[in-house]
Amino acid sequence: MMHANEIEAIKSLLASPKKIAIIPHRNPDGDAMGSTLGLYHTLLQKQHDVVVIAPNEFPDFLAWLPGSENVLVFEKNTVKCTSLLESCDLIFTLDFNALHRTGEVMEKVLSTLPTTTIMIDHHQFPDTYANYTFSDTAYGSTCQMVYDFIYALGDENLLNKTVATCLYTGIVTDSGSFRFPKTSSATHQCVADLIDRGINNSQIHNLLFDNSSYNRLLLLGKALQNLKILNEYKTSYITLSQEELDTFGHQKGDTEGIVNYGLSINGIDFTAIFIENKEEGIIKISFRSQGDFDVNQFARKHFNGGGHINAAGGKSNASLAETVQQFIRILATEKK
Repeated sequence: MMHANEIEAIKSLLASPKKIAIIPHRNPDGDAMGSTLGLYHTLLQKQHDVVVIAPNEFPDFLAWLPGSENVLVFEKNTVKCTSLLESCDLIFTLDFNALHRTGEVMEKVLSTLPTTTIMIDHHQFPDTYANYTFSDTAYGSTCQMVYDFIYALGDENLLNKTVATCLYTGIVTDSGSFRFPKTSSATHQCVADLIDRGINNSQIHNLLFDNSSYNRLLLLGKALQNLKILNEYKTSYITLSQEELDTFGHQKGDTEGIVNYGLSINGIDFTAIFIENKEEGIIKISFRSQGDFDVNQFARKHFNGGGHINAAGGKSNASLAETVQQFIRILATEKK
């Protein structure tokens, strides 16, 4: 948790109504949207003027989250969002720790603002842009950090069903439904409290994971057909070309979680998915590992990315085929 003097300073900042923006990272996932909306509903109860500004669109499978209809998208309304950010008294950045994670244009705006900024995040190697930083890699989700942050402020009475629903969403998604190693007893104690505050955990799980379109299932089938195994490196990988995405009517969020299938194979401790994005001219990459193989360092070193020890992302400007060949060449030195 933050130092006591930082908490006291933030309490003072929040003691009177402020104009506040809350920002998740680009291509926001369940933890990014859950944490921002959870904090949003908390601060509204304290009579602040609050807005969530997402760098770009969030996936449809999160559109049921309470308050998601009020989220502004910077990419769609840059002028209005820039004006709002410039008028803010306080900015929270959640689930990321480097401004470039918001995208090139939004990063330029944020990096020039003199506004007091508070970072809450659980990724490695935080940048130093924030005035107040709550950064801790021991946490499995930013939502659990926001939960502890609310308690540290003495605002646990504001943890109503709406706030709890948002926070539970990020905890369940970023923990792989409580499977990943950073799921601690504190995680389960937090979730028990959220359930006691009225959330319908079964319904949330259904909305997140049992809500696929027919096309999404067909795309998953194609991805699994494309799965390759490199036994000598205990590694698997999946590719999806732009043509394959288009064939199955790909929507934002449709590829979420597919990478994990590659890690479910007996004897495999490292997996990747390579997704072609013609519009951005890049190959988007997600990495997952089990045990002590550090995919954060792997992504940083080779694919202009980063994240956690067992879950990270990156990108490549080469073609899909060239990127895969580069990946295989790197494995020969990194995973002998």
